[in-house]
Amino acid sequence: MKLYLMQHADAYSAEQDPERALSPTGVEQAKQAGQACKKLALQFDLLISSPKRRARQTAALIAEAIRYPYSDILTTNAVLPDRPAEEFLDVLGKEPSDSHILVVSHLPFLDNLARHLMQGGELIFENAGLTGLEMSGPATARLECHLQRRHLVG
Repeated sequence: MKLYLMQHADAYSAEQDPERALSPTGVEQAKQAGQACKKLALQFDLLISSPKRRARQTAALIAEAIRYPYSDILTTNAVLPDRPAEEFLDVLGKEPSDSHILVVSHLPFLDNLARHLMQGGELIFENAGLTGLEMSGPATARLECHLQRRHLVG
């Protein structure tokens, strides 16, 4: 299984917008990340999003760029910021082992999940970056790529 992790794009602060929608910068970041996924010929069998607005918007813009059906995006609480990696791994365990899955979520969830799967280490996630992991077991993975936003532009 190939698992791709993406932190949602830039969003308004809670003071500016209690629902934390994507800012204009965030919309552009997500569109660029989607175009980069398309240029890299990434195809996903499943796109998973947090139910928070900024993650759903990011996932929708990625889906649009790669022609993934928006209605097929799986929205789950298992990828909310404070959820344990094990809860998400239960969701992941229901998917075929040859799947390519993109998860659009938040910190600290993404940090905790990557650390759990790689059995330590630390990655620096940034808005609309892309991290690729090759699952080598039900709860272990090896890092394949870690692309920051600047690598996905242009």
